[in-house]
Amino acid sequence: MPMTRSELARRAGVNPSTVRYYERVGVLPEPPRTAAGYRIYTEEDAERLRFVQRAQTLGFTLAEISDLLTLSVSGADCEAVRARAEAHRADVEARLRDLERVRSVLDDLIAACSDRRSTAVCPILDALRHSGDLAPAPSRASSAHESTGDPSGPSSHEDHETR
Repeated sequence: MPMTRSELARRAGVNPSTVRYYERVGVLPEPPRTAAGYRIYTEEDAERLRFVQRAQTLGFTLAEISDLLTLSVSGADCEAVRARAEAHRADVEARLRDLERVRSVLDDLIAACSDRRSTAVCPILDALRHSGDLAPAPSRASSAHESTGDPSGPSSHEDHETR
C-alpha cells in the first residue's frame, strides 16, 4: 500500500527529515511521484529504512550501510558481508582501545587534582593547556566514522562523527 513520506517515517520510527537526508545521500532511492508530484513510498522502502536504522545501531556508517545494501541485492555470498562486519568490528575494537586510553589519562588527571586549589594551579586545566599527549591518536575508525544522527536533533548527519 503506498504511503507518504510522513507515514514512512512514522512506520520506521524516524523523523521525515531523516528520510529526506537518506534520499539525498543515496541510502534510500528517490521514490516515484504521483501526477500531483507527491512522493509514493512502499513497504519495501520502510524495510530498507528499518535496515538502515538497525545497522546504525551497530555503529555502521552510512557508506558501510550503502555497501551492505548493495551486497544484499547483488547476489554476493555471505562471506563478503562477513568481511565487512569483521572490518567494522576491528574499527569498534580500535575505538574501544582509544577510549580506554582516554579513561586512563582522565583517571590520572582526576587523581592529581585531589585537593581544592585555585583554577590557576589546577592540574587538569594545566594539562589541557600545555600537554600535547593527553589523548590517543585517532584510530582509522574514529576518523572514518561518518554521520549517523538525526538532522532534527542536537547532532546532525553532517556534524555527528561518532556514536
